[in-house]
Amino acid sequence: MKVIIIGAGWSGCAAAITAKKAGANVVIYEKTDMLLGLGNVGGIMRNNGRFTASEELIELGAGDLINITDSCSRHKNIDFPGHKHAWLYDVNKIEPEVKKYLTNLGIEINLKSRVIDIQKKDNNILGIYLSDGTFVSGDVFIETTGSTGPMGNCLRYGNGCSMCILRCPAFGPRVSISARAGIPDLQGEREDDVFGAFSGSCKLCKESLSDEIVNKLNSTGVVVLKVPPEDINLDKLKLKVCQQYALKEFAENIILLDTGHAKLMTSYYPLEKLRKIQGLENAKYIDPYAGGKGNSIRYLSVAPRTDDMKVKGIDNLFCAGEKGGLFVGHTEAICTGSLAGHNAVRNCLGMPLLILPTAIAIGDIISYTNYKMMTKEGRRNRYTFAGAEYFKRMQDLGLYTTNTLEIKNRVNKLNLSNILSEKLI
Repeated sequence: MKVIIIGAGWSGCAAAITAKKAGANVVIYEKTDMLLGLGNVGGIMRNNGRFTASEELIELGAGDLINITDSCSRHKNIDFPGHKHAWLYDVNKIEPEVKKYLTNLGIEINLKSRVIDIQKKDNNILGIYLSDGTFVSGDVFIETTGSTGPMGNCLRYGNGCSMCILRCPAFGPRVSISARAGIPDLQGEREDDVFGAFSGSCKLCKESLSDEIVNKLNSTGVVVLKVPPEDINLDKLKLKVCQQYALKEFAENIILLDTGHAKLMTSYYPLEKLRKIQGLENAKYIDPYAGGKGNSIRYLSVAPRTDDMKVKGIDNLFCAGEKGGLFVGHTEAICTGSLAGHNAVRNCLGMPLLILPTAIAIGDIISYTNYKMMTKEGRRNRYTFAGAEYFKRMQDLGLYTTNTLEIKNRVNKLNLSNILSEKLI
């Protein structure tokens, strides 16, 4: 059985691991020269409800990537406005560790391999076409291409190409595989009926900051600096994809987190204004390079799916990560990817597909997000364990907890312990 995964962000890597554990031959195609995509400039794990979800993943048998991010963490159990017990992994160390892990599992990784089209018969995909004309056949396909790019989208809905980590000019535009298969994409909206939303953070070169700020970042992981009153812009919070960080404190302050670089928790910030703040007089953006002007635009390509992560209308196509819903975050991508990879193998074997129950947070967010995506109001929101609408729901339903024994018992009571690591073939 051959499982082909298109896209190697967090969700694609997670899907590859569970599909491989289930016994399939797994092949990844990634258009850039690195795994993890936005994970190379992310870094925030285990904050708020993501702690619960991370521990659920571990109990479900899909904690491999959580264990790697834990091992690469620069800071553990730190608090910043609106967020508790966050872990910050080092973005400069994470990708090689994940690549080594996948390679050791025997997963085939093809970098600089852009998928541009599919061949289909009836409701089944037979194979994929690469940009060099190569045709590759497979049994089941998982699309984890994300929802950012091509450059024209960032120009139309944002402030132009911000030269982000995805590097469309160098590696080519994202192609929606589900759309190529004849399934129209859904799109997230902003409050003012404009499609898409800006990525929520930037990276500053740590060496360009004052010694005092660098020392504090290295020791505590967090630095909060006051924004001059004349530069406070509350309206800009509406642009952010990361609604869990669209809090007043994030407009009134510069919030920096230590993820190897200095993670600036705003979509973009004019460089001349940034350099007015004490300690940032020499600040320099390193992701995106145009962070003084804009950022990448996301949520422009979401596939309609069922709660088992299968794309509606295609018999052998699954999706995960941002492609599978208006999800925000690495943990959310790993959760959806892990389920998609496992179910892809079940699908090939003719087994019933696994739908995680709403009695655990992962099952609930997958189901809830799917329901909300079908409404115009729901497409204006984003869904994450870490905050905003869904974290409140987690708390209201009693799903949020940091008690690892309680989480273990919850999963075990549902007879789901290690189900995502089961060998099926």
